[in-house]
Amino acid sequence: MKIVLTTLNAKYIHTSLAIRLLKAYSEHEFKDIHLVEYTIKDPVMNIVSDLFQKRPDVIGFSCYIWNIEETLKLIGILKQVMPEVTIVLGGPEVSYEPLHWMKREAGIDFIVNGDGEETFHHLLQELRDDRKFHFVYGAAYRKGEEIIVNPPRPKSDLNTLPTPHRFPEDIPDLSKRIVYFETSRGCPFNCQFCLSSIEVGVRYYDIERVKSDLLYLIENGAKIIKFLDRTFNINRNYAMEMFQFLIDNHQGCVFQFEITADIMRPEVLDFLSNNAPPGIFRFEIGVQSTNDETNELVKRRQNFKKLSRTVMKIKESRNIDQHLDLIAGLPMEDYTTFRKTFNDVFVMEPEELQLGFLKMLRGTGLRAQAAKYEYTYMEHAPYEILSSHMMTFSDIIRLKRLEDVLEKYWNSHRMDHTAKYLIRHVFDSPFDFFQEFGDYWEERGWQKIGHQLEDLFTRLQSFLIDRGTPSMDIITGLMKLDYFLGHKYKPRKIWWDFVLDKSDWSSYLRDIAANPGQISAQLAEAGLSERELQKYTVLEVLPFSLEAVLESISGLRADGGSEEEEADNVVDGVVPSSESLIQGGTESSLEESVQTTSSAVAVAEPSSVREGRTLLIVMYQQNESQRAQYYTLPL
Repeated sequence: MKIVLTTLNAKYIHTSLAIRLLKAYSEHEFKDIHLVEYTIKDPVMNIVSDLFQKRPDVIGFSCYIWNIEETLKLIGILKQVMPEVTIVLGGPEVSYEPLHWMKREAGIDFIVNGDGEETFHHLLQELRDDRKFHFVYGAAYRKGEEIIVNPPRPKSDLNTLPTPHRFPEDIPDLSKRIVYFETSRGCPFNCQFCLSSIEVGVRYYDIERVKSDLLYLIENGAKIIKFLDRTFNINRNYAMEMFQFLIDNHQGCVFQFEITADIMRPEVLDFLSNNAPPGIFRFEIGVQSTNDETNELVKRRQNFKKLSRTVMKIKESRNIDQHLDLIAGLPMEDYTTFRKTFNDVFVMEPEELQLGFLKMLRGTGLRAQAAKYEYTYMEHAPYEILSSHMMTFSDIIRLKRLEDVLEKYWNSHRMDHTAKYLIRHVFDSPFDFFQEFGDYWEERGWQKIGHQLEDLFTRLQSFLIDRGTPSMDIITGLMKLDYFLGHKYKPRKIWWDFVLDKSDWSSYLRDIAANPGQISAQLAEAGLSERELQKYTVLEVLPFSLEAVLESISGLRADGGSEEEEADNVVDGVVPSSESLIQGGTESSLEESVQTTSSAVAVAEPSSVREGRTLLIVMYQQNESQRAQYYTLPL
């Protein structure tokens, strides 16, 4: 019996843990099991053709909200060209309403519900032997015209499941794709919008087995490992031991976790601050809403003050990037209260802030209460809401515009300095900046056309000029800095008119070549000639004190931050400004700074910004990181 286990991943770099778990469990008895992964972007007929040529007896699909509709299209065609093939579905999207899916698509022969390893193995045995499917607990099947849904199977003992991480055929791609990994299953919380709330309790794999598998993956080249545990830090001792193990053995691999921030103990935060190497850990934190009434209705226990303290403590260490999530459209959350939620969270300035929209997932408590909150939502996956008792479709559309520019101008990190300045000094709040710009973006029809990197800068400039934004000289200067830093190599074109006189440009470059040590020891050691500097360097004169501006947007902004924060966190691994080569000024560097305020409201820029001008020096290809380095000299 030839078995193909497959799924449609969202992107090529993703991998499916589910189909590997199934193969690992059954391959000792069923030798002819093949893993095949596609993406939702692959043409349906290409996938059908590929599967047809493999001539399987059984095809198993792993199903999620992002791939269920494309999977159903595939099944409909497969059953026409391969009517004899047995189609089995599993995964969270089909586990909770198997009857619905089998009625919708006649080509589905079986659905495996819940933990799939034992159920799928038993199903394969019955397909091969006696075909007594009523014995296969956890499965749904067809009996003539009738659809039978068997009782559920008891939860698996995770330590009886063989490892899914040791397939030799996976090794060549470990460095190119994200490896998904679980140390536990289940969630201790009961959030009514989440499928994890359905399973009560948390089950763990033996920690020594987990360490062994992780070490195998790391030593065979894995670069990114994403943990699927719903709350990685729920068991403090387990999490601490794992953090220590990964710190000791990371070999440059990056690890991503979902954590619950308001239960993070101070000793864990101190340990991570003092011991986690920069860049190897990434935390995903679900905030969803700061509205207490909303959280109570969806049974989400959350102490936002503790959560904020955790986020700011982690941010202060500068060792770990944080990705915070919000959900628009939860009960009792209208446009105005969501604005507050957004600003409450954005004041912490996380590395990424994802704005999602409520999805009425099959099997969740909130979907069962949809009528109570007057939800309208998409009939098919991803079941995103269209309106609620508190939020109109018009509100949803406006927030979609905000989400679009949030991704382009904050999460992409193309304009870190510019965005932070606008949010801290120009707009009433972060929400107002992204919303106003999002509305302007759509009014111009830009959502219908593509864009290059420079378009992002010119469009932001047009928006700011049209609204009469003050301090455009400063904003434009920061945009130039961000544009230069967004390149690995010296850019061939710029989006503004270059105004530096050629003779002045040459004079500045000669002075830099003659006195490189006053900029940095590394530059002096490199011993670059004036000709070589021309190849790797761009210069720009800014009509304000860049140091003062950078100081005004450095440090931590939200309550709970440290009173000490090095201001060179805005200089991406770059030496701060040195004394002026041109005017012979005294040495000047960014002062240590922290801004602590619980409000997201903009504050005025310091008066020192207007004192003097700045020569901006940006250099490329000067170290292994391939990141642009910049220096500032007061003029």
